[in-house]
Amino acid sequence: MKLHWNPASPFARKCLVCAAEAGVELEKIARGGTALMTDNMPIEQNPLGKIPALERPDGPAIYDSRVITQYLAVQGKCDLYPEAQIWEVLTLEATADGMMEAAVLMVYEGRTRPEEKQFPDWVEAQWSKINRALDALEESWMSYLAGPIDAAQIAIGCALEYLDFRHEGRNWRSGRPRLDAWQAKFAKRESMANTVPEHL
Repeated sequence: MKLHWNPASPFARKCLVCAAEAGVELEKIARGGTALMTDNMPIEQNPLGKIPALERPDGPAIYDSRVITQYLAVQGKCDLYPEAQIWEVLTLEATADGMMEAAVLMVYEGRTRPEEKQFPDWVEAQWSKINRALDALEESWMSYLAGPIDAAQIAIGCALEYLDFRHEGRNWRSGRPRLDAWQAKFAKRESMANTVPEHL
């Protein structure tokens, strides 16, 4: 199977970590670009031009990281979506994906818009979403995160490390000691350590 990815993408990293935990081997094909520069985006695999996209042997390419991670879980040997807690897994994964999406949009605002057209209030509104999600994790989800590994933990771990990568100055750890401690431990998993972007 071939994963169209970019090392800076937290969504692509989530897929790589899930593949490692599930024991599924992937060939990586480097892609890059933006909505304004699509020459090196996987248009043939995903008409939306987004990464990650997964070419598979038994059907057309699939995309959206949550679709890919569920596919990998079925193909592999790790129960990343346990039926007994499926709604918790999906809710937490959606929370992590929302955090990553907001964080990526903050980056794009500075990278793709001319300075005179950038909207600081909009950027802060994106960070407010992330802050609320972080508070919810610290207050309500720590006992779940301490349980057996699943796709939700992987997604949260990738989201938190992406905040370190792109928004280190925001210091998401402040006032969240339990989440900080959990992330420090989770980051040591082999699947996480082996997927850190080289320039991270």
